[in-house]
Amino acid sequence: MGLSASMYSGTSGLKVHGEEMTVIGNNISNVSTIGYKGSRMYFEDALSQELTTAGGIGQVGRGVSIGTVRGDFSQGSLESTTSATDLAIGGNGFFVVSPASQEVNYYTRAGNFTFDEDGYLVDPHGYRVQGWAVQQEETSAAATGVSTSASTSGVKITGVPQDIKLDNFQSPPQATSHVDMIVNLDSQSEDKSSGEDDDAPFTAMFDIYDATSYPALGDATYAYQSTITAYDENGTSHTLTIFMDPVGAEDVLQNAGGKRYWEFMVTVPASEDNRDFWGSDGTKRGVLMAGTLTFNAAGELENMSSFTLNPDTAAAGYDPATFNASDPANWVPSNFSQNGYPICTANFLGATNANTTSDMDANNIEINFGLRNKTTSWSPADIVSLADLQGLAGADIAADPTLLSGINGMASTEISALATTNYSTGSTTIFQSQDGYTAGFLQNISVDRDGVITGKYSNGQVLQLFAVTLATFNNNYALYREGGNLFSETRSSGPPITGLANTGGKGSIASNSLEQSNVDLATEFVKMITTEKGFQANSKTITTVDNMLTTLIQLKR
Repeated sequence: MGLSASMYSGTSGLKVHGEEMTVIGNNISNVSTIGYKGSRMYFEDALSQELTTAGGIGQVGRGVSIGTVRGDFSQGSLESTTSATDLAIGGNGFFVVSPASQEVNYYTRAGNFTFDEDGYLVDPHGYRVQGWAVQQEETSAAATGVSTSASTSGVKITGVPQDIKLDNFQSPPQATSHVDMIVNLDSQSEDKSSGEDDDAPFTAMFDIYDATSYPALGDATYAYQSTITAYDENGTSHTLTIFMDPVGAEDVLQNAGGKRYWEFMVTVPASEDNRDFWGSDGTKRGVLMAGTLTFNAAGELENMSSFTLNPDTAAAGYDPATFNASDPANWVPSNFSQNGYPICTANFLGATNANTTSDMDANNIEINFGLRNKTTSWSPADIVSLADLQGLAGADIAADPTLLSGINGMASTEISALATTNYSTGSTTIFQSQDGYTAGFLQNISVDRDGVITGKYSNGQVLQLFAVTLATFNNNYALYREGGNLFSETRSSGPPITGLANTGGKGSIASNSLEQSNVDLATEFVKMITTEKGFQANSKTITTVDNMLTTLIQLKR
């Protein structure tokens, strides 16, 4: 039995070295396969046979067997490509792909993805890449919703991983809801809208404005203007102009304690102001907001007043056809947004229930001169309408300077680092912006290190669309190779732990890159040589045993 056992030991060596050569050959054949992870075979000795020896029990080995074949999940090198949908993982993790209409997931390191004819991001087999939809930030000033989505890596994701699909190649328009207008108003500017003895120096520019004539406000009736483009809900652009003029009545300035006052008006073209309460007198049509800016002696913005048309449209007897919108008594202190800015509305599209800032469907616009109110009230309450402000004549203030303190202002002001000023330099617009835009079409996409797919649209918008899902496993070595660069989970691998790139120990994602095979040819060739020598040595064992058996048989002639 000893000689035959020796032959079987050699046979086991031939078998396992032959299998190892298969592993080595498979590694070498996949040296150019995208995302391929090499394998390595580990041997172990077979069961030993016990023998009785002079010293007791001894053991004689009976060959070799295959212990395990493990994958090598080390990082492969990255190759740059020209496609933004070519993705590579730097670190731990697998992309998750799923066949269409099947509740099964596969895992891969090969990120050579493309969009198919239906807009799905797919791998070469047509399996759909999985990711989370990204919640778009609500930019409206009236936003009151509370998000319950997960927030990681600076992006908010919603729901569960789903097929990544670009089903809307158009960016919808967004109505303007916030306007920043930061200017410097020359403190040496002359009052253009009123004389030194004007009876209504705080509303002189408002009183001159006449939408029934062209222009509604002549160039010689204001000291400065700044214009910005605003958008309605349909994406149509509108010109929004803010006119400003100093309150220069001599009696006012003498009793202002060094303070300076400027009148302002926020306007749009009268033909685009579709609020329904203008009736037969449309002289103030197009004026969205009127008020005053108060500067201290150093030229810093200190406070402001603001008035808008905000009739109680639900009140008994209200009739938009007879409502006198030109009467300053009907212009009341503006409402505040949640951010503390005064708001106005134009109802560009003539929608119902959208004519005042209090209406449910109104698209309100915040006006920010660099000052916000930390509460929702005006203080003091001496001025309850624009008519009250209109009644502050210069002569009255000269007789009673305390009347200036009655101009309503924000109850609790907070000035921003960038705010409107009244310095003795030329009037100029320092900064202006608004948050609306028209409709746009998708031009290209990009993927950042966190796996967030971002679309760039022709209207200048950059929107986050999806976040690629990455999966890790407690035991990568137990994953089952499905072929086609795909792995599937097993009981031994444990369930996938999904998340975003750069979170929870998962790697980062590189766009315009593909991970190459991690097979090292030099290592494989060295292993091939040692495997070949092992195979040859085991074959020698068999031929030697054969010679020994021949000698044994020849003992009897």
